[in-house]
Amino acid sequence: MARVLSVREISENDHLELLRSQRSASFLQTPAWGRVKSEWRRESIGWFRGDELVGAALVLYRQLPKVKRFLAYLPEGPVIDWEADDLGAWLSPMAAHLSGRGAFGVRMGPPVVTRRWDAATIKAGIADDAVRRLGDLPPTERTHSGARVTSQLLDLGWRAQTVEGGFAAGQPQYVFQIPLAGRTEEDVLAGMNQLWRRNIKKAAKEGVEVVSTASGDEELKAFHELYMHTAERDHFTPRPLAYFRTMVEALGAEDPDRIRLYTARHEGTLVAATIGIRVGAHAWYSYGASSTEKREVRGSNAIQWQMIRDAIAAGADVYDLRGITDTLDEDDPHQGLIQFKVGTGGEAVEYVGEWDLPLNRALYAAFAMYMKRRA
Repeated sequence: MARVLSVREISENDHLELLRSQRSASFLQTPAWGRVKSEWRRESIGWFRGDELVGAALVLYRQLPKVKRFLAYLPEGPVIDWEADDLGAWLSPMAAHLSGRGAFGVRMGPPVVTRRWDAATIKAGIADDAVRRLGDLPPTERTHSGARVTSQLLDLGWRAQTVEGGFAAGQPQYVFQIPLAGRTEEDVLAGMNQLWRRNIKKAAKEGVEVVSTASGDEELKAFHELYMHTAERDHFTPRPLAYFRTMVEALGAEDPDRIRLYTARHEGTLVAATIGIRVGAHAWYSYGASSTEKREVRGSNAIQWQMIRDAIAAGADVYDLRGITDTLDEDDPHQGLIQFKVGTGGEAVEYVGEWDLPLNRALYAAFAMYMKRRA
């Protein structure tokens, strides 16, 4: 008979050891990410089968206004056996532990894929006026685990969320990834479209130089200045320099290979800058910035190609370009982003999304109303 799982607080060192035993885990589930999100109270928790640590999670607690009760948030987590036939055996002791910590509800984002669409399918969808969203296209792959996890979560009383931003900033349900396992640089380059290959070649011919570093405040300041310029041009709300300093320091202190800052220069002028993160065999393009001037030297393509090459060299299974929307409508301003990413020859990936479990129904209902008013 299988031993019952228990959940309790663990040290950051034990949490890290569990993550190192995994082929892949989200950087949002590292202890260091709790230090980046300093406005939340953080806790590392572990799942035990007897004395053996078999799962872990970073929990971020956000307090309700005027009440000492919390939303417990596990971004892109927890790191448990999502293939288990009985997810209740994993999630019920977690809910009990979080309730004991004062949580009125739990929000989590299981790292479980439901569907994938390859680049050729997406390209055909963009060209078809009748196709508006990814869901209008037949997926290249529909996973069994995605359907099984969704069914179990519904049976266990969890509620699928569509919230973006706000009280608990939601993580994207759709991302774009380039599979790298078993592929060489030549394989990945051959999978890109003609425009991407031409732009990479042009950047090299123009003499664009890409450099990466694990730290360096001057480089970080240069990145942030270009990032602020990008935010103004592309109309998004930028994060302050202090946020990126904390991010580089916290993640870099946890593992020297965790985070790198990339800069692309042409004749001494900064034309693009990015932040890359890696946990195990999963590499992410996390933040990026590009200059409005000198776009013709294709610094953005050059810097992405260097990040991809470094991910391959590090033995990564996947290079993750992070969030996309599910729109394929040519009139939608977000469509340009997916077109840029499709050129890499990767695939759109849908996760099961974020799910809530109310622990105190009255407080959870009040929280839901609060969120609705803020939206």
